[in-house]
Amino acid sequence: MRIRKIGIVSRAYRNINRYRQILSVLFKYGFDSLIERLHLGQYLDIGMRMISRKRRERIDILSRSERLRMAFEELGPTFIKMGQILSTRPDLIPIEYMRELEKLQDDVPPFPFAQVKEIVERELRNPLNQIFLRFDEAPLAAASIAQVHRAQLKTGEEVIVKVQRPGIRRTIEVDLEILFHLATLIEKYLEELEIYRPTKIVQEFAETLEKEIDFNIEALHVERFARQFMGNESIYVPWIFRQATTERILTMEYIVGIKVSDITMLDQEGYDRKIIASRGADLMLEQIFNNGFFHADPHPGNVWILPGNVICYLDFGMMGHVTRQSRINFANMLNGYVLRDEAKITDAVLKIVEWEEEPDRYALEKDIATFMGLHFYKSLKEIRLGALLYEFLGLFVRHQLRLPPDIFLMVKALTQVEGTGLLMNPDFDMSEKVAAFIKQVQMERMQPKRLLSEFVESGGELFQHVKEIPEALHDILIQMKQGKSRIRFEHRGLENFIFEMDRSSNRIAFSLIIAAIIVGSSLIITTNMGPHLFGFSFLGLLGYTIAGFLGLWLLISIFRSGKL
Repeated sequence: MRIRKIGIVSRAYRNINRYRQILSVLFKYGFDSLIERLHLGQYLDIGMRMISRKRRERIDILSRSERLRMAFEELGPTFIKMGQILSTRPDLIPIEYMRELEKLQDDVPPFPFAQVKEIVERELRNPLNQIFLRFDEAPLAAASIAQVHRAQLKTGEEVIVKVQRPGIRRTIEVDLEILFHLATLIEKYLEELEIYRPTKIVQEFAETLEKEIDFNIEALHVERFARQFMGNESIYVPWIFRQATTERILTMEYIVGIKVSDITMLDQEGYDRKIIASRGADLMLEQIFNNGFFHADPHPGNVWILPGNVICYLDFGMMGHVTRQSRINFANMLNGYVLRDEAKITDAVLKIVEWEEEPDRYALEKDIATFMGLHFYKSLKEIRLGALLYEFLGLFVRHQLRLPPDIFLMVKALTQVEGTGLLMNPDFDMSEKVAAFIKQVQMERMQPKRLLSEFVESGGELFQHVKEIPEALHDILIQMKQGKSRIRFEHRGLENFIFEMDRSSNRIAFSLIIAAIIVGSSLIITTNMGPHLFGFSFLGLLGYTIAGFLGLWLLISIFRSGKL
C-alpha cells in the first residue's frame, strides 16, 4: 500500500483530526510519556489532558501489554490488523506482548445493506438480481475490513459473499501515513528502539495489509490449497466462484457443518472426535512438512467438521510459506528433541534463526541442554508441544536470536492444532504425532530417487556458483582499480586492553611532566632568580608546590585503582 512520507504534522493537515484521535487514545491508555518523548504533547486536546485521576488509576492497574491491546482495539481496523500481524513477530516484540495482541477482537457493527448493494453492483458491473437469486440483507458476521452475507447464485449454488467495507482503503492509507510519521519520530528521539527499525516495520506492514485487502489473493490461496489436497477425502476445501470475485468481493461456497469447538453438537450428530483430532494433526503436518504452504490461523472458529469426520478450513486470508530447507531444519530440531540430542538441536536452531552478531554456540548449546534437562524426565505423551515451543522462544530472546516470521507462524499453527486436538480428545498426543511424521519424512528423504534428485540439484547450484566466480572476481578487481573497494578491520574484545594502555600512557606522560617541573624548579633555585621568598626563589618554590600537588594526585589515583 502506498505510504506518503510525512516530515512534520503540519504537512499532514488533512489527517490532523485522526492524528489527534490516535494520540488521545494513546494518552488515555497511559502512553503519555511516549507522546512527550516524541514531542507531540502539544497536539493533544486540552480536555484529554484533564482526564480524571480515578480513570487513570484504573488503567494503570493493567499491564502495559494489556493497555496496548485495548488501545489498538479502540483505534480500529489498521491498528487491529497491525496488532494481529505483530502477534506473529517474535523478532520484533516481546513474547508477553505477542500473547496479549493475539486476543485482539475484530468485531464491529455492520454497515448498511444499501452500501453492500452499491459495492457489489459496482464491482460486478451488474444489478444484484442479475447475479444472485437471493442475497440476505442481514450479515452473518461483520469485522473491521469486511462483512459476510449469505446468498444464492443464479446458477443455484449457495454461497457466502465477503464484501469490503466502504472507504476502508482510504482509512488504512491515512493511518499508515500517520504510523510512518510516528515511526520516523521514534527513530529520531528513542535511540533504544531504533534497533527495531520502526519505519521498515511500517513499510512491511503496509505491504502485508495490501495483500490482505485484495480478495483476489485470498481466492488464489484457496485454489492452491485445494490443489495440494486433491484426492484426499479427509479434507474439503470450499469452492471459489471466480465470476463473482474481485479485489473487493469474495464469493465462496456456503459450508453446512459444525464448528470444531461445538463438542455437544458433534457428539449429538455421532462424530468421532478421536478421528477428528488425529486427522487435524495429520493435515497440518502434511501442509507444513510436505507442501510448505499452510493455513496459518487454524483456530476453532476457522475449522468446521462435515459428515464423515471430514475437516473443512475457512478464511484463507493468513497463509504461511516455508522453504524446503527451512522445513528440513525445523524437522531436524524437533527430531533432536525426540532423540534428546542437544548438539543436533543447536545445529538445527542456528540454521533456522537470524542474528545481528554471531551467537556463542557453547553458551547456546549449554542452555539447550539445561532446557532439555527440565523436560527430559517426561514422556512424549506428557509434553505439550505448544507450551514447549513457546518456552523455547524465550531461550532465543536471551541469546538475541530472531525466529523468521513464517517459522513462527508454523509454530503457532501447530500450537492451535494441538489445542483443538486436546479439545477433541483429552488423551491426544501431538508430540507422538510429530515424532512419527518426522520419522516418515526422514525415511522419504533417504529414498534413492530423492537422494539423486537432491544431488543433481546441489550439483547444479554448485556449478552455477563456480560459473559466477570469474565474473565476481572481475567486478571486485574493477572496484579496487576505481578505488571503490575498501577493506575495514574491526577489533573485538580489545576495549579493556586499549583502555588500560591509554591510562598507563597517560600516567607516564603525567609523571614526565611532574619530573620536568621539579627539574625546572631546581634550576631556578640554583640560579637564585628573583623575586625571593624566605631567601629562596619564589618561582622555584611555586614549581615545587605544583609538582607536589600533581604527584599527590597521581599517587591517590593509583591507590584508588588498586594497582601499584
